[in-house]
Amino acid sequence: MRGIGQSLKVLFGAAPRKQKREEFSKAAQEMHAFKAQPEQKKERIAKIREEQAEPKLSFTHTSFKWRKWRWASIILVNLMFIVSYHFDVQLVEGALTASRFVGFHMADLNSALQLTLAHKHIVINLVIGVVTVGILWWLVGGRTFCSWVCPYHLLSEFTEMIHLWLASKGWIKDHPLDRRMRSVLYVIFALLALITGYTVFESISVVGIVSRALIYGGGVALTWVGFLLFIEVFVIRRFWCRYVCPIGMTYGFLGSVSPVVVEYTLPDCLHEGECRKVCLVPHVLEMTKKNRAEDVALSVGADCTRCGMCVEVCPTGALNFKLRGTGGLL
Repeated sequence: MRGIGQSLKVLFGAAPRKQKREEFSKAAQEMHAFKAQPEQKKERIAKIREEQAEPKLSFTHTSFKWRKWRWASIILVNLMFIVSYHFDVQLVEGALTASRFVGFHMADLNSALQLTLAHKHIVINLVIGVVTVGILWWLVGGRTFCSWVCPYHLLSEFTEMIHLWLASKGWIKDHPLDRRMRSVLYVIFALLALITGYTVFESISVVGIVSRALIYGGGVALTWVGFLLFIEVFVIRRFWCRYVCPIGMTYGFLGSVSPVVVEYTLPDCLHEGECRKVCLVPHVLEMTKKNRAEDVALSVGADCTRCGMCVEVCPTGALNFKLRGTGGLL
């Protein structure tokens, strides 16, 4: 429970806690001591140099293996909405915020919360949709929605690649904000819905705007999307997803207890940091830093989007998708 509690604190915006060495498990203490031996340090450094000498497949330091699957997933899911609407297939009706899939009600958890607070009563179809979606994302792992379904996420990945390229040339630099800003905005949006009777967040949610634009056609709201993408290219890397959007935080709650996790194994790690370079939310990988892991096997925290890029880029297999508590690879 302590691990889940700390994971949620990080989700809310707290800095990852650096535990005291006496709080580490005995196995972790022994492994850290083993890695600190001179011959082990030399071997680790040699492996890091060997790994770093290999040519990188892209300027973001990772190949497109996981990205191509995630991009395909985002495109296919959103394409189902488009095809269903324009060709009257009736496979999926609505948009990502609320829909029916072959008759089953589906509702985004955050949108449902906003609607309930605004109208101050519970709609039974909304409850059915929330339960259906909640179970689905709990099974596959919380913030999987962000990197595998959200259409804005795909646009944001493109802008991030441009941002990283410009930063590598020294033409721009990132201006990170306090991650607690997202938690504050979460409360503000909820209070606005409750007080005004209007779902204020939904009017500016780029997830809903992009989803509806793809299905029903664009409008003036797309200028807001364009403005945010401009900010993410030139000023703040992943501004919307990291510092504003409450949708990811809502699914992060489920991610804290979902059966599918990215698991880190201390004995296999070189601590060279390639995983943190490609991670969409690098604060969840603090345990990969030298002398930070409090146990030999740890689940990556609730804010993890399950994007898979850290799994792919890790040269020693220290990060893998697993079923919680089974030890089995997915």
